[in-house]
Amino acid sequence: MDFKENNNMNLFTLPPRKTMYKALLDRDSSFEGIFYSGIRTTGIFCRPTCTAKKPKEENVEYFSSTKIAIESGYRPCKVCRPMEKYGETPEWIKKLLNEMLKNPGLRMKDSELPKMSLDPARVRRWFLKNHGMTFQAYLRSSRINHAFKQIKVSNDVARSAFDNGYESLSGFNEAFKKTTGFTPSESKNNKVVTIKRILSPLGPIFAGATDNGICLLEFTDRRMIETQINRLRKFLKAEFVQGEHSYIAKLEIQLDEYFKGNRQEFDISIELTGSDFQIKAWEALMKIPYGETRSYQDQAIKVGDKNAVRAVARANGDNRISIIIPCHRVIGKDGKLAGYGGGLWRKKYLIDLEQKNN
Repeated sequence: MDFKENNNMNLFTLPPRKTMYKALLDRDSSFEGIFYSGIRTTGIFCRPTCTAKKPKEENVEYFSSTKIAIESGYRPCKVCRPMEKYGETPEWIKKLLNEMLKNPGLRMKDSELPKMSLDPARVRRWFLKNHGMTFQAYLRSSRINHAFKQIKVSNDVARSAFDNGYESLSGFNEAFKKTTGFTPSESKNNKVVTIKRILSPLGPIFAGATDNGICLLEFTDRRMIETQINRLRKFLKAEFVQGEHSYIAKLEIQLDEYFKGNRQEFDISIELTGSDFQIKAWEALMKIPYGETRSYQDQAIKVGDKNAVRAVARANGDNRISIIIPCHRVIGKDGKLAGYGGGLWRKKYLIDLEQKNN
């Protein structure tokens, strides 16, 4: 069945067949979430990044969702597992993460992991790939984050140190300062951004939160993600520490509802950091109705200067809280997609998602 014949079944407009086949051959991760390939000769459907042997072009048909692929008679590939979210946390690591969630002060040596049927080398690789640090570094960061929150409330450094698994104050002070840049006793006058990798149908996202609200929501593969984090660090005069936060927990629920088409507005506090013009431009973005789009010219008029098109575009590009501040709803004056830090394919997905559910 050709895409043209299958057009009415697909929820979102697909890229040209030649583009999708090339993405399939190249295992191009930028097309994750955009299409799934059905292999006629085997009856399975795959992600664009599947590592299985590639079929001939004439033996492939394309779908915009797993639901449509299944309804068309295909079964999911056992190699690339297309029914899982892209970047899904594997089951074997979930039990370890759940243990850390239940016990924020957890101390666990690599040598203890086999007791949970976990291979230390495999755990290390997963944390390095997904969090940019080893499992032990992640544990330390999580403990320090939890200790910081305790000290903010109680101002009891010693109790916080022992509650979080440290056997001496000197060791705690050293680890705390190495992670946050300041000593435990200086916590009252300093700030920490809790950061966590969360999952979405469009790939992993870094979420950051302070006690004032969400300050970061950005795809982990964005080219300027490190620059954005460094800018935020300077604006807030804060260090980023891995861990859990109530705002992030609330955000995960609302994002899940959004991607399922069940939420049109986010009900969560955010912390905006930027110039007066940037904040004005971002506030204008949040006034664009769900399922609608505006041009950069429209947004320039909204901020009070019809000639500020380029400045508006730059402010959009500097938006560090994607989706909640919907810069994806701004398109070119000619109606074409333009400028999105997370990739135009994600911008298209988000616009299509909202218009379908509006």
